[in-house]
Amino acid sequence: MAYNLKEEMNKKERFYPGHRLCAGCGAGIVCRAMMRAVDEKDKAVVCNATGCLEVSSFQYPYTAWDDSYIHTAFENASATASGVEAARNVMKRRGKLAEDAEFKILAIGGDGGTYDIGFQSLSGAFERGHDFTYFCYDNNAYMNTGTQRSSATPRFTSATTTPAGTESVGKKQNQKDLTRIMVAHGSPYVAQTTMFGNMKDFHEKAHRAIYTQGPTFVNVLTPCPRGWQYPADELLEICKLAIDTCVWPVYEVVEGEYHLTYEPRHKLPVEDFMSRQGRFKHCFKPGNEWTIEAAQEYVDAKWEELLTLCK
Repeated sequence: MAYNLKEEMNKKERFYPGHRLCAGCGAGIVCRAMMRAVDEKDKAVVCNATGCLEVSSFQYPYTAWDDSYIHTAFENASATASGVEAARNVMKRRGKLAEDAEFKILAIGGDGGTYDIGFQSLSGAFERGHDFTYFCYDNNAYMNTGTQRSSATPRFTSATTTPAGTESVGKKQNQKDLTRIMVAHGSPYVAQTTMFGNMKDFHEKAHRAIYTQGPTFVNVLTPCPRGWQYPADELLEICKLAIDTCVWPVYEVVEGEYHLTYEPRHKLPVEDFMSRQGRFKHCFKPGNEWTIEAAQEYVDAKWEELLTLCK
C-alpha cells in the first residue's frame, strides 16, 4: 500500500487523544499509526496485554479505542487473539457474519508482555497459524511497574533491578533478538521498525502485516522518556539515532526472505545513542569505557549478520 501522508492525516481517528499515557510516550503514536493502517472499510478487534498502554488507554467506562477492545492478562494477548479469530471463523460458517465482512484481529503488548511473560502464548499462536497481527511496542523494560529489566533491555542499562553502582555496570545480558525468533516460527511476514521521518516505514509495514494471511509480527522500538531518561520532546531524535547507529535495524522478512528497508548513509557510533540517555550515563565514567566498546562490538556484529541475511 503506497503511503500518502495527506490521506493518512485526513483519516478518522481510531485511537483518540485524552488517554493517560505519559508526555512524550511513543506507545500512543504506535497505536494511532497501527489503527490508521487498517483500511477504513474494515473493523478491528484489539487484544491488549496488561501494561502501560492498557492502564492508560482504557479506564472503565472510558476508552481511547474506537474499535472493539479486549484487555487481557499480562501473559495471554496472543491466546485471546487466537480465540477471537476462531470465533470469527465460526460465526462466518454459521452465517452470523457476512463472508466478506472484514474483522482484522490485532494483538499488542509491551516487551514485558511479549518478550517475556507473553512469549509462551505468542509462540503457540504462531505455531498454530492463527490469522492475526501482533504489535510489540518495545520500550526496553517493565515501565509500568517501575523500570525493571526485561529480556528486551539492552546490555549495560541501569534499571531498578539492574542498577549501576560500584559493583555493577547495569544489565549483564544482551537484548533478546525477538524479531529473528519470530522469523524462525515460519511467519509469512515479520518486520522491525520505529518512529522516524513521516511514519512511512511504520505504516507500510503495519498495513502489509495486517493484510497478510496468517500470524504476522511487527516489532516497534518505542522509547520511554521516563525509563530511558531523556527529555520528552526528543522522542523522534532518539528513534533516529537508534537506526543510524544500527542499534535498532529497520527491516522486514517476507516468506523467510530478509529485506533491509533502511540503511544509514553514515553509520554513527553507538555512543551517540547511549550518551543521550540517563540509563547509560555510568558508561561514560572513567574506567567504564570498555562498556561502550563492548556495546559497539555487539552492534557491529549483529549489523553485519543482518546484512549477510539481506544479501
